[in-house]
This record gives sequence, structure tokens and C-alpha cells, in this order.
Amino acid sequence: MQNNTKEGFWKFYYKNSTLSEQGHFKTNKKEKYWYFYSPNGIPLKEGHYANGEKMGWWLFYSNNGSINHKCQLLHNVKNGYCLTYENEKLTSAEKYKNGKKIKEWFSFLKFKKENKISDLK
Repeated sequence: MQNNTKEGFWKFYYKNSTLSEQGHFKTNKKEKYWYFYSPNGIPLKEGHYANGEKMGWWLFYSNNGSINHKCQLLHNVKNGYCLTYENEKLTSAEKYKNGKKIKEWFSFLKFKKENKISDLK
């Protein structure tokens, strides 16, 4: 820490000494890729920050550590696609604009037909 400003790579820990989160700061704001963990060490979520705001794809994990869903975020709100998984298989997809759901699919074939897969990058 320089002049009470967080800079560079940081790690934070729970009282039980397990890692709670890790990532980069730039001028006291979260930046780049961050990882968050439960008190027992299981991943909770991970994703990109830009100037302290969640941006791009974020992954969210279930209690067993497998991916539960992933969403595209812009300025901390859903903006783009959210994909939900069960037992590592895609079960539904949703499309958001400025945090509001505008479409939902329960069939991957219909989803593929109506969307460009390149939008998921």
C-alpha cells in the first residue's frame, strides 16, 4: 500500500486463515481478474473488474465447486447473456439489457438458432 492507496496484487483472508478473495487494485479500485472463495475454500465467483466495476463474463459456482451459471456484466449489471448449468450441462440461457431480462431459452438448439455463438465470447 502506498499513501493509503491499494495498488497491485492483493489477497484477503477470513478469520480462519482461508483465502477469501484475490486480485489486483489500481488506485484503490478493483481491476483485472478477481477470485472469491467461501470460508471452506470452495470457489464462489470470479470475473473481471475495470475501474472498480464488474465487467465482462463472470462465473458463479455451486456449493460443490462446479459452475452454476455465468453472466456477461457491464458496470455491475447483467448486460448480455446468462447461461445456467446443472451437472455441467447447459440448462437455460437468458439475455439481459441494462439489468432487465429480455429473452429466455430452455433449448440449446433454439438458443443457437436465434443467437450468434460468437456473442458468447
